[in-house]
Amino acid sequence: MIEILPHINASLNALATLLLIVGYVQIKQRQETAHKWTMLACFAVSVVFLACYLTYHFNIEGRSKRFPSYPPDFVRYAYYAILLTHVVLAAAVPFFAVATIWLGLADRRRQHKKLAWWTFPIWLYVSITGVVVYLMLYQIYPPTG
Repeated sequence: MIEILPHINASLNALATLLLIVGYVQIKQRQETAHKWTMLACFAVSVVFLACYLTYHFNIEGRSKRFPSYPPDFVRYAYYAILLTHVVLAAAVPFFAVATIWLGLADRRRQHKKLAWWTFPIWLYVSITGVVVYLMLYQIYPPTG
């Protein structure tokens, strides 16, 4: 079961990306109730992702998948740049998301909108780059041998 978690995680990241975009479109169309439920669903998907991610990393015991050495250097550098920015920003997303959601649910619209201006692009970047990291690590450049 543990072996399929990276694939599940990529799917959850892709779903979070879709929900973020739908939520953005909804709020631009002033569909506030739909936006609220979509963003809460996105947060729930992200919580499930985090649980799966932690389960995977607590159970692989030193068997962490490494990016292979056979791709050209520019690909490897790009991968590590994406991974680094993904990890750093992913650490911030839960804090930004919880605060943004709380402000929205408390009907503190001005503060919610101000914080969402930062939260949305960071959360979207993290969701997209999560899928990119998965694709590069498991699909495009799989281990040889």
